[in-house]
Amino acid sequence: MLVTGFPAGMFQTNCYILAQDDAQECVVVDPGQNAAEPLFEFLDQSNLTPTAVLLTHGHLDHVWNAYDVCEKFGIPAYIHPEDRYMLSDPGRGIGPTMKPFIEGMTFVEPGEVIALADGDVIEQAGMSFAVDHTPGHTQGSVVFRTRVATENGPVEIALTGDTLFQGSIGRSDLPGGNHEQLLQSIADKLLILADDTAVLPGHGGSSTVGAERGSNPFLVGLSGSK
Repeated sequence: MLVTGFPAGMFQTNCYILAQDDAQECVVVDPGQNAAEPLFEFLDQSNLTPTAVLLTHGHLDHVWNAYDVCEKFGIPAYIHPEDRYMLSDPGRGIGPTMKPFIEGMTFVEPGEVIALADGDVIEQAGMSFAVDHTPGHTQGSVVFRTRVATENGPVEIALTGDTLFQGSIGRSDLPGGNHEQLLQSIADKLLILADDTAVLPGHGGSSTVGAERGSNPFLVGLSGSK
């Protein structure tokens, strides 16, 4: 399976592309600010066509170019209903400090928006993505999990958005954030995963659940059995 990504925009938000080997279809995760141009170039060079956009949450730095990608390819965007309002009204999710940055801009949600729920399994581009609702960074934050074949056997990938980072966790001081809820989401949904589960976060480098369990200072004292 192809799993690749790149940081985009002033927020350096990771946009991911996933596709089965030798496939012509793919899935795009979190096309944020300034992600469209490099994404379209990569898709053209790779002869890939996306079938869906998956959104880990509604913050502007993760959904900025969702409309452009969906409209270009005529595909749906998947987002949890608690965060859908941010697709067309992102200022409500970023707080007063950042609101002047988007003053005068107009945002429109994609033509087809599909609601996510905890426990859903999304079938797109020949792949299956399990959905875990992980509120705390926002009320509609989710993690997408899928499995990939490696020379050492199948390995699970968790696209964690801004719930869990390498050595850190998401902020909870923006509208809809809740620190205790965030920690509980990590304990209930991520620390129960196998140590070799790959963590692909919304910002920064990749990690594993085992590495974060053992060294992430924000996770000290959290329970999560493997």
